[in-house]
Amino acid sequence: MFKHLRNDIPASIVVFFVALPLCLGIALASDAPPLSGLIAGIIGGIVVGLISKSKIGVSGPAAGLAAIVASAITSLGSFELFLSAVVLSGIIQLLFGVLKMGVIGYYFPNSVIKGMLTGIGIIIILKQIPHFFGYDTEAEGADSFVENSGENTFSAIAHIIDNITLGALIIGVIGLVIILFWDNILSKKHGFFKIIQGSLIAVLVGTILQIIFSSITDLAIKGKHLVEVPVPNSISDFGEFLSFPDFSQIFSIEILTIAFTLALVASLETLLSVEATDKLDPEKNITPTNRELFAQGFGNIASGLIGGLPVTQVIVRSSANVQSNAKTKMSAILHGILLLVSVLAIPTILNHIPKSVLAAILIVVGFKLAKPSLFKKMFSLGWTQFLPFIVTVVIIVFTNLLYGIFTGLAIGFAVVLIKNYQNSVFLHKKETENSNVVEMTFAEEISFLNKAAIQKELFSLPENSRLELDIRKTTYLDYDIVEILEDFVIQAKNKNIFVHLKSERGTVDNPTSFIEFFKLKKESN
Repeated sequence: MFKHLRNDIPASIVVFFVALPLCLGIALASDAPPLSGLIAGIIGGIVVGLISKSKIGVSGPAAGLAAIVASAITSLGSFELFLSAVVLSGIIQLLFGVLKMGVIGYYFPNSVIKGMLTGIGIIIILKQIPHFFGYDTEAEGADSFVENSGENTFSAIAHIIDNITLGALIIGVIGLVIILFWDNILSKKHGFFKIIQGSLIAVLVGTILQIIFSSITDLAIKGKHLVEVPVPNSISDFGEFLSFPDFSQIFSIEILTIAFTLALVASLETLLSVEATDKLDPEKNITPTNRELFAQGFGNIASGLIGGLPVTQVIVRSSANVQSNAKTKMSAILHGILLLVSVLAIPTILNHIPKSVLAAILIVVGFKLAKPSLFKKMFSLGWTQFLPFIVTVVIIVFTNLLYGIFTGLAIGFAVVLIKNYQNSVFLHKKETENSNVVEMTFAEEISFLNKAAIQKELFSLPENSRLELDIRKTTYLDYDIVEILEDFVIQAKNKNIFVHLKSERGTVDNPTSFIEFFKLKKESN
């Protein structure tokens, strides 16, 4: 875990700068104390990071829970009572892990997962554009189309011209130029520029410029245009910022209902983020989902006990972690430690960081999630992949993350029913006399509903084994399964597994790409 520190330390710093304003912004959007968001970020990094087996996933407070949290605090009339519901939700998540409910995440089609990533990327860009120009009416981390300020995503952008903060815009532009120049030019010139991230340099330059601008009237950046971390007079004063749960009504129907709702939604967001993050992982590691539910459960218990918001694995920070070349979960743990140290030791310095430079970082993250080429690729795969994808994207942009996911899932299942994809017998596995040889035969129709079982069988094959895979009778193979096979190519190479593939397109040993293989025409009889 420590041998990749040269990758994990720079990545953790980038994730720290991404997480800091999001933790504060989500707390603000949740009508909760600002420190509660930072506590959730710290717990998500350190506690969840230590227990989880996700190599590149990052946990913390989630924007998708903000509306639920705000409503719960209002209905209970006390943040301390709400914290007891957070603790209880963690216990429920532990139960979900015991019941092995982590498998639910595998039943979301890849088209919906990619739609979720793309929709989040677009939302990040649209929501950060006002901050980039110094128009900071909406809290960082908000993801709903309708904003608390009364505006919506597009009306906020339309009002930018009348609300530009010149100093913030200059710093945002310089920060964006630094990141793009660093990533696209300098990083290709020398290995040093891959170790030190352009995002870190952008933040340092932006902070220095903010201090310089503070003495120039027309360029000065103050108040809501800067990161706002609570500043105690001494370490002992932190006790005054902390809140602790009130368990006096722990078994009331209202708290039990809120706890179960939090556990269910947080678990769903986590499982979707796990699936999406594993897709982004260049090494195609598979995160044990039941273990992840355990980790999130312990995280929510710890967060609730010391005054933090609910935690989930979150895709924005996870994708920033991937894009920063993190290799192990040390990056997530270190980002939590950095949050803790910074809040305790240097809150005044953090409060000099302009939100516009952080917006520049997030705009780059959003673009990498929502590249235009992805739309073209999904369209080329046919309507069964493109329809759930584009519906998920549109609904996320015009409502919020959860509505988009559920709508996309409904469309995905409708496609399955229309095409009659389901088949009760989809995989036949035969153990041969040679214990190192495994024969698998796919049935006539394989849909994304079979993802979990096929992935389990393929990725559980032992090292140095031989796989005889027969798909000659398969008339329909869902693209989700093709992607699992594509990911398996890397795992097979790493585990020295010999693959012998039989199909109507011919017989091939150790195919280098299943996606390219299935583009070939079938052999004539």
